[in-house]
Amino acid sequence: MVRELKLRQVGGSVGTTLPKDMAERLHLEPGDRVLAVETEQGILLSPYDPTVEKALALASKTARKYRSALRELAR
Repeated sequence: MVRELKLRQVGGSVGTTLPKDMAERLHLEPGDRVLAVETEQGILLSPYDPTVEKALALASKTARKYRSALRELAR
């Protein structure tokens, strides 16, 4: 489902709210955490999962360590 959300100033940050029906379908409640992942298509929000966060951190560390090799493989 695609929904247009309006961004608002929240202190020194920018935030938005999710429509109630969307939050209910995704089982999200006030205070829940989500991960924001930048992709080529935009921003992907997904429910927070400590396992996923650890995997993303490990992937990022590995990509930095093997940057040169990955560049060669991408050719």
